[in-house]
Amino acid sequence: MARWLRSLRAAPLVLLTRARVAESLREPEALFWMFVFPILLSAALAVAFREQPAEPVPVSVEAGAGAEARRAALEASGRVLPRVAPREQARQELRAGRVALVVLDTDPPTYWFDPTRTESRVARLEVDQALQRAAGRADAFRAAELEMTERGSRYVDFLVPGLLGMNLMSTGIWAIGFSLVQQRIGKLLKLFVAAPMRRWQLLTAHIGARLVFLALEVTALVLFAFFLLDVPIAGSIAALGLVSLIGAMSFVGLGLLLAARPRTIEGVSGLINLATFPMWIFSGVFFSTERFPDAMQPLIQALPLTALNDALRGVMLEAAPLSALAPELAVLVVWGVVSFAVGLKIFRWQ
Repeated sequence: MARWLRSLRAAPLVLLTRARVAESLREPEALFWMFVFPILLSAALAVAFREQPAEPVPVSVEAGAGAEARRAALEASGRVLPRVAPREQARQELRAGRVALVVLDTDPPTYWFDPTRTESRVARLEVDQALQRAAGRADAFRAAELEMTERGSRYVDFLVPGLLGMNLMSTGIWAIGFSLVQQRIGKLLKLFVAAPMRRWQLLTAHIGARLVFLALEVTALVLFAFFLLDVPIAGSIAALGLVSLIGAMSFVGLGLLLAARPRTIEGVSGLINLATFPMWIFSGVFFSTERFPDAMQPLIQALPLTALNDALRGVMLEAAPLSALAPELAVLVVWGVVSFAVGLKIFRWQ
């Protein structure tokens, strides 16, 4: 009897648990985040950090009388991928992370690298070993070292523009998408349509409010990075502001498109995460896009966050003029215009 009573008391718990499980299974968004998203995330990171044979380390050899001999010696080692370049070009490549080390035209050679980067320290060992061997014996010379510690060449300098771009993307898309769907669920959009106002005024108000907060967020992050992290702003503030504005409008348009049809918070959440997930991983926020295979590069370069991150780094770290950033800005403008046009065309007011 006691066992029967305990089972009777437990029956509601079992039934309620079964009901909650059934409700979850009816939500495609929940199934996506429980099962599909972890697999996609793992697959993307596996591609970025895939196991493969050790690739030659890219290095630059400063152009000069002995440059060709050093290039040949490094290439013969099989562990270094050298290229000859003038000093200024080699400096830019080292700053941007396209090469791990520069062999300066001195005798004995000087190794110019960033000691905070693991690949640079590895390159220093590989290059020294190859040149020592080419000289006829081990330790034929003692190379000098020149560490690159200038502002704009550190990992934090690479990271901050990526975080700024990610912030513009996330707040632009999520704020617009959530607010519009919440008003649709609460029947507010239907009431606003009946009110003495034009529809474009309502949408413009959403966009205007979002831009006000975006301006404050960008200013706060840039000031923090500049004063506390010593991250440089090599280009003009006006150029940085314009690039941020174009990027923000592009993602606001994408947010409008994603919020055009959903009738539930779960629905818009799934769409937004599905759209932003590839950009979190592939657009060079935390590490270079060059980690991914060449076959993926056209798709990666077409993503709006990739274009925004490249443009922000161009302004902040390289003082690139807007004319040099025309391809990146064109990608952002196309995404923004197409998203706004399609979003307004299919927008559901009730």
